[in-house]
Amino acid sequence: MRENKTNAAKTEKNQKAGKAGKPDMPNKMEEYSFEETKSSEIAEAAEQYILSRYREEELSPRPVSEALAEYARTKIQGRYTLEDYLALPEERRVEMIDGVIYDMAAPTYIHQILGDKIRTAFDLYIERKHGFCIAVTSPVDVQLDCDDKTVVQPDVMIVCDRSKLRKGRVYGGPDLVVEVLSPSTSKKDRNLKLAKYKIAGVREYWIIDPKRKCIYVYEFEKSDSAAVYSFEDIVPVGIYGGDCKVDFARIYEQIRPLYETM
Repeated sequence: MRENKTNAAKTEKNQKAGKAGKPDMPNKMEEYSFEETKSSEIAEAAEQYILSRYREEELSPRPVSEALAEYARTKIQGRYTLEDYLALPEERRVEMIDGVIYDMAAPTYIHQILGDKIRTAFDLYIERKHGFCIAVTSPVDVQLDCDDKTVVQPDVMIVCDRSKLRKGRVYGGPDLVVEVLSPSTSKKDRNLKLAKYKIAGVREYWIIDPKRKCIYVYEFEKSDSAAVYSFEDIVPVGIYGGDCKVDFARIYEQIRPLYETM
């Protein structure tokens, strides 16, 4: 009996020591916050997100299009490549992240107008300054990790290194990325793509939430936390030191009547 108690006490002591030596890791990234972590931990969080989405698909399978049916026979999520991505019909809009294919629903007119007006604001500044950067709106493919496993289509982006423009695609991380949230992409944009953009070297990431009328700006070179603006604010562009600004109050005034139709 005494020996059993001694062994139990030792076991409990070892468990406590092990727990103290290995602090609990967060299960997932918090929405609109990005605590300072190592790249390996960010990659792990992204991988866990992919696995959780894949398990959801297994539990609730959805019809697969004819275009993907031939791949489904030999490939599973996580094993798709650029070759598979390029073989899809042009009218089918998807993104591929770490070999996982994500369908993208058609954007609403508010979504499109927001992206167009933001790109226009960037364009006007670049032209006025005779800048070398290029502002682009979706759909343009971005091989974010410079490999054949990830191709994304940001709603708006600024690319300053023109050597990244290859074969009609962007090869590597843009300098600035803007994503306008929609119900089908919200979780991916706020979590997985946030991590992927940071790892890929994107300097600045804007998340536009049309429903809440908010803009979340991540300047990764300065902080891992987002600055939050409303549709009543003028938002400075960090990669230009705040010299370039986007007047969201003016944009919202122009699209306000459209909200009444939604």
